[in-house]
Amino acid sequence: MIADQMSDVLRNIARLLELKEENTFKVRAYNTGAEIVENFPGDIVSKAVANELEGIKGLGDALQQKLHELATTGKLEYYDKLKAEFPEGIMELFEVQGLGPKKIALLHQQLGVGSIADLKRVCQSGAAAKLAGFGEKTVQKLLEGIAFRESHAHEFRQDQVAPVVARVLSMLKEHPDVSRAEVAGSYRRGKETVHDLDFLVAAKSPATVMDEFVGMSGVKQVLGQGETKSSVLLESGVQCDLRAVKNDEFACALVYFTGSKEHNIVLRQRALDRGWSLNEYGFTRVGGVSPSNKQEGGRDALDTLNDEADVYRFLGLDFIEPELRENTGEIEAAESGKLPKLVELSNLRGCFHNHTTASDGKATLREMAEAAHELGWQYLGIADHSKSSVIANGLDEKSLLAQITEIRQLNEEYADKGLRLFAGSEVDILKDGSIDFDDGLLGELDYVVASVHNIFTLSEAEQTKRIIRAMENPHVTMLGHVTGRLLLERPAYAVNISAIIDAAAETGTIIEINANPWRLDLDWRWWKLAVEKGVKCSINPDAHSTRGLQDVFYGVRIARKGWLTKADAVNCLPLVEIAEVLRMKRKR
Repeated sequence: MIADQMSDVLRNIARLLELKEENTFKVRAYNTGAEIVENFPGDIVSKAVANELEGIKGLGDALQQKLHELATTGKLEYYDKLKAEFPEGIMELFEVQGLGPKKIALLHQQLGVGSIADLKRVCQSGAAAKLAGFGEKTVQKLLEGIAFRESHAHEFRQDQVAPVVARVLSMLKEHPDVSRAEVAGSYRRGKETVHDLDFLVAAKSPATVMDEFVGMSGVKQVLGQGETKSSVLLESGVQCDLRAVKNDEFACALVYFTGSKEHNIVLRQRALDRGWSLNEYGFTRVGGVSPSNKQEGGRDALDTLNDEADVYRFLGLDFIEPELRENTGEIEAAESGKLPKLVELSNLRGCFHNHTTASDGKATLREMAEAAHELGWQYLGIADHSKSSVIANGLDEKSLLAQITEIRQLNEEYADKGLRLFAGSEVDILKDGSIDFDDGLLGELDYVVASVHNIFTLSEAEQTKRIIRAMENPHVTMLGHVTGRLLLERPAYAVNISAIIDAAAETGTIIEINANPWRLDLDWRWWKLAVEKGVKCSINPDAHSTRGLQDVFYGVRIARKGWLTKADAVNCLPLVEIAEVLRMKRKR
């Protein structure tokens, strides 16, 4: 049992209690408990096992006992009994965009809806449209949401699988018969979503490794088990595949199973051009064909391949980082020595677009500052929601001015610690492209993030015009989550990204990589063009808690996949330089 699983159980209990129309305070207690587990700075699972949760604010005796039961047994009797009162598929309904507890309860009570299939049926039949609070438009939106979900079935976001990767790799690396272990596939390449997870080991005795792999905790079903390959389905729905090779095969196998398919095809053809055949186990000479001469990058003899760099070197190429292996120009760049030195997590000196309890965040201004300091950052930008985001408790003019004053006061305190807070705001881009606050108030801020939070149904031309108008405001420093997408839940709204990039270059607006794993927006596929146009990015976590600051990990993966370097991300700049960059657009 890991912390994420514990918090999921508490949150699901809260949802089920809402469906039963239980006391709101009881519902809130479980939601609060889930947030505490998610954001706890230490090892809360170990504390729960040891029954040492007393004193943690927000966790009463009942929750402490339930977390202890979860951590020690992997199950919770109260949760199992609560689930038994509802159809097995009821929790799936919470994953459909536009459905909340009240509507789900109504669908369940009035029409017996207990699964996505039931929901689809009552929407198509017209029965759902007759319910109070629904109607034809709502039903159409629900059907679109179901279709979107079905088209992405069996896909998982990075944050959903990252803990699995860490756990499985740890288990494999600790096995006495394993000399090397690595995750491969689309996860290693940093794709925003994955279908399954591929693991590779070099092992002296593969059979014993396979036995431990199929028998590890969390396995729901063994899909296959062999001497060198096994597949399992986890309780979370993620399929994990494990392959075992010999140590001298590991380098080529890692290249092959990392992919992508398109990248591998080019590598194999390159090997053939040099008189060699390349597969997942290594290079072999092509019968009767002599290798190309050494001046063209070929080899007369095969050296020992200790790692992937040796494989690429054998083919006359510089080492290509896994994130770049999509056949989008990386082969040519590797051949000519023009591969970029990709940005690294350690390059970040701070970030922007972060929320506090002043709007919809879960941590106070001081708590966010302390968390940033613990991460070793030099600065942190605070950008709570603006007044139009009523649902997110957006700040009005008076509240924002008060927050600016509080930030200035905290900066005096944190100066000796080497941390500076920047006062910002995530302002709503209104339908006509104007933004929430007037220029006078915006001028009091250190920076401004402008984002679209509503009216997603405009035409591409209207939405693009709307965003560009906001970017033309000299106070708008950076553009937030450009396409509004929520991975596996909501598609991007219609917008001309190429035109947005051109406008960013023209106006000097920074475009963020929203590192929240639900977003990862702007998409990695656009960043090569943006860099060519001279557009800078900021890798922002859109953090709503202290733990959320660590989502920059996912943002850096996307930045690397987009060929970005340290020089392309403004929040890699030291404190002495970043303030000037934030003011640069206003000076223009």
